[in-house]
Amino acid sequence: MAENLPVEEPLGPRVSAILVALNQIESLRRAVAALDRSTDRERLEILVVDLGSQDGSPQLDSEFPSIVTLRLPHNFGATKAMNIGTRTAKADLVFYLSPDVEVAPDTLQKLADKLEEDSEAAAVCPLLVDQEGKPASRVYKLPTKESFKGEMAAVAIDTGQEFVNVEYPGREAILVRKQFVKGMNYFDERYGEYWADADLAMQIRRGLKKIRLYPSIKVVKHADTSLVASKGVLAADREGGAAAFIGKYYGFMAGLGFRTGAVFRALGRFDLKQLMALLSGQKVDGSQAG
Repeated sequence: MAENLPVEEPLGPRVSAILVALNQIESLRRAVAALDRSTDRERLEILVVDLGSQDGSPQLDSEFPSIVTLRLPHNFGATKAMNIGTRTAKADLVFYLSPDVEVAPDTLQKLADKLEEDSEAAAVCPLLVDQEGKPASRVYKLPTKESFKGEMAAVAIDTGQEFVNVEYPGREAILVRKQFVKGMNYFDERYGEYWADADLAMQIRRGLKKIRLYPSIKVVKHADTSLVASKGVLAADREGGAAAFIGKYYGFMAGLGFRTGAVFRALGRFDLKQLMALLSGQKVDGSQAG
């Protein structure tokens, strides 16, 4: 009589990759194809959060049946989209990835190994390089009241080190412990399209944890296909998000002062669309910031 052997339960995903996209079909297809070639693919969950694209992006799962597409009816902004993706994610590690970034087959395995063995780190990220292999990562000091008023200066990265502790690497390619994001009650939805990643970086520093960048783990950064905050509601969303960040960490009056300054700057440029969006507190998703 054959002995009944216990049936092994299949392992769940180790990493959930989350891509937020809006009308970026070619970049998104390239990014998903690269993820789909990942080592240990069966332990990777790929989630695409589509912000109401009209270019065929919502149907990409017909080309890649193993991905999960979360179709939103319109552009709710990156912050809400990341929250939806994070809450849906099944893995303990979440990888926020821009559609403009192409990973190598071993990228996620290496990053996950680094993060899981490092109790001091809440997040790790690779080095972004251009198509010629030259460093393209742009990391920054955490924003201050002053730095929001101009172009933030990038910090040099010593690529000769095993890892570099960075303050604010953005969200183009960053692997984070999901438990940390849950512990901060997910991303603060006072932000619309911008600055939720800066808020995450600030929360990591306040939690006395680290963000490590590993120069030996490289991913390719292609040309930027994301929205450009040049005018109107998108620019107001950026300014309003900065005011929310300043108010949260530097005090209500500091945030109010920044928002007032942004209103006068828009008035000086006669940018009435941005002016009205700032005065109403409108975010890119059409709602008003709290």
